[in-house]
Amino acid sequence: MGSGKRLQIELKKRDRQQVEQLLSGGLQAVRTTLRALALRQMDQGQSTPAVGANLGLSAKAVWQIGKRYQQGGLERALFDASRPGKAPALDLEQQQRIIAVVCSSPPEGRARWTVRLLTEEVIKRKLVPRVGRETIRVLLESHELKPWREKNVVRGRVGREVHRQHGRRAQDIRKASVKE
Repeated sequence: MGSGKRLQIELKKRDRQQVEQLLSGGLQAVRTTLRALALRQMDQGQSTPAVGANLGLSAKAVWQIGKRYQQGGLERALFDASRPGKAPALDLEQQQRIIAVVCSSPPEGRARWTVRLLTEEVIKRKLVPRVGRETIRVLLESHELKPWREKNVVRGRVGREVHRQHGRRAQDIRKASVKE
């Protein structure tokens, strides 16, 4: 790379305007801003090592930004391609079913759900083929559920403290609908 060909970048007029607009306005990711600055400086004729020194980047990083611009255009040079990542352990339907279990009453003989008990119950009910306690814990945390604290979980039964839109208690509504 040190003795390779010099990378000549010449931005198209529209790309140059977009780079200037990106640099002059609003909040941007630091990575995006540095890439835009590198493209602008390379467009002005500076070498990759000089641009790297100006921006605190390596010459290789600047060279790669220029190469990505040449091969894929401005979008490819400024922004990272999306990464596939690991598939989630639970799909949306499985998550919903587990949440429904949490909101139901705990098994007989238990006062409340624990993460360990939930994991065993979910596997026993065959809602998921296998799942770890940590996956269940993270799911509960993402929904701000704490089943080991009974007051933080909504149970399926209707009690006196539940009110309907017109202000009457739910229990009174049930009695009224039976009389009608």
